[in-house]
Amino acid sequence: MKDYQKLLTKLGENQYTWLVTGCAGFIGSNLVEALLNLNQKVIGLDNFSTGHSSNIKNIELAVKKNNFKNFKFIEGDICDIRVCQSISKDVNYVLHQAALGSVPRSLLDPIKTNQVNISGFLNIMIAARDQGVDSLVYAASSSTYGDHPDLPKTEDKIGKPLSPYAVSKYVNELYADIFYKNFNFDSIGLRYFNVFGRRQDPNGAYAAVIPKWINAMQNMSSIQINGDGSTSRDFCYIDNVIQANLLAATACEESKNQVYNIAVGDSTSLNQLFKIITDILGDHKIHYSLEPKYADFREGDVKHSQANIDKAKKMLGYEPQFNVKDGLKLAISWYLKNL
Repeated sequence: MKDYQKLLTKLGENQYTWLVTGCAGFIGSNLVEALLNLNQKVIGLDNFSTGHSSNIKNIELAVKKNNFKNFKFIEGDICDIRVCQSISKDVNYVLHQAALGSVPRSLLDPIKTNQVNISGFLNIMIAARDQGVDSLVYAASSSTYGDHPDLPKTEDKIGKPLSPYAVSKYVNELYADIFYKNFNFDSIGLRYFNVFGRRQDPNGAYAAVIPKWINAMQNMSSIQINGDGSTSRDFCYIDNVIQANLLAATACEESKNQVYNIAVGDSTSLNQLFKIITDILGDHKIHYSLEPKYADFREGDVKHSQANIDKAKKMLGYEPQFNVKDGLKLAISWYLKNL
């Protein structure tokens, strides 16, 4: 955490302008809040296709009123190059989080996934290059590893993608490399592994497993596990992701134009996750006694996912502060207060 603490001190003493795309989403809104609390200037872009206006209101409540004046929200679409060019003027750093997530959604609508995640990404890259942005950090994905069997996952070994979503995220990395080699434009891709935490939407057809389960279990509703429960993930709390984004945006030249795994470096099965959530809810006097319902394994998913985070530690100074249990304690407390 030493490098991160130094960075927080630096940002507390110097004000920069940041563009956060997807600012009304789960990760984007948390990034905006963190930056405003550091007295940074932030431009936020969102079209509310998956983000929520309530997240913008929650940001205002979470930061000091004078700091919120540093925030400018623009409702717009990354698929419009004119919007991307306009919002990128006089920006130091871009944190590109806007995307159409979810493997199942991409299988149902690969065309829309391609439009947003590839064409939209390209628009942001072009605008950032044209407007002279210092560097761009974009949300890559652990889905890029596809069918490669090795565990833990290392950045230099990937397999074939298993979904349109995974294809789109891999193409982002290819474009980033092309922009560096041909235009000398700096960027960093962060391969997120199953991020969770405050403001992650528990509702909808494509809700992530952790908020969906917490919401169901506190209401004593049944939950479903796809497969036999042995499926495992490297669950990563949102504050670890905030740290990684800030470190990546301000990284030295030698650390740019790379992709990095952002996770904890651990593995938790769905059965283990169920027990941890049950135990933490019990600490809040919510005693969930229903057994999970098991269903078929979900198409397009990988069975196991775990990250090797040595590269991010060495080249970015990344040190995850929260393991899955500590992160879940904070996340559950937030959901119980806010849902």
